[in-house]
Amino acid sequence: MNNIDLAAATDPAELRRLLAPIRQAALAASAAILEIYATDFTSRAKGDASPVTEADERAEAIILTALAALTPAIPVIAEEQAAAQGLSEQVPPRFWLVDPLDGTREFLNRNGEFTVNIALIKGGRAVLGVVHVPALGVTYAACGPGTATRQHGAEAAQPIATRPTPNAGSIVVHSRSHGDESELATFVATMPQATRKVSGSSVKFCLIAAGEADLYPRFGTTMEWDTAAGQAVLEAAGGCVETLDGERLRYGKNGYRNPHFIARGAPR
Repeated sequence: MNNIDLAAATDPAELRRLLAPIRQAALAASAAILEIYATDFTSRAKGDASPVTEADERAEAIILTALAALTPAIPVIAEEQAAAQGLSEQVPPRFWLVDPLDGTREFLNRNGEFTVNIALIKGGRAVLGVVHVPALGVTYAACGPGTATRQHGAEAAQPIATRPTPNAGSIVVHSRSHGDESELATFVATMPQATRKVSGSSVKFCLIAAGEADLYPRFGTTMEWDTAAGQAVLEAAGGCVETLDGERLRYGKNGYRNPHFIARGAPR
């Protein structure tokens, strides 16, 4: 894996060159995840009471090793590392955000709706993102407007794009295990003939990016590593992710915690 210079790592050409090795890192992490998924694995509770498994830790170690070799000058903020060591108050100008196993509860429930998320942040924006779905062998990737793709296994990556939000009959994707149900119900009630669809992890962003859903309202706690890669893919496919104030969801916030937001297939 060739080392990429810090200054060049957010040049459009270098971002495109980064996608392949980042996808390979996600695939390597996925292989470790699926190896454990096939066993009678157990979980334990972290300090915030959320679950963690050996799959989270092994996948993160694989990704951290790959990133250290690829872009050694760019710091990494990863979920399990943050849980173990805490988070610095200093926000670097460029950094990686890693969720090695987004949707641990989905992993524990064995429903296949979990992902590997890797995103590069510059100036508060997710400029590159890879979302891999281990159970399906599908990778979503992007590094700027018009670059969003979906790749099934070893097949060629295919471009994806959002669809225009219909006046009636929108598909609203949401989590099964998080968020405020009353706020979600109120939001959906404002949309004529809307259909609700449950989906785990950052797959929700990718369904919108591929034109298979229209909105993802999130009225509950998320961390930046939960959303960055999915947002990069969705924005590259023509969509947007906005806070309830209508501002783009940005990165490097205090505590790396997100406010409530709405992901859309088409900007308002």
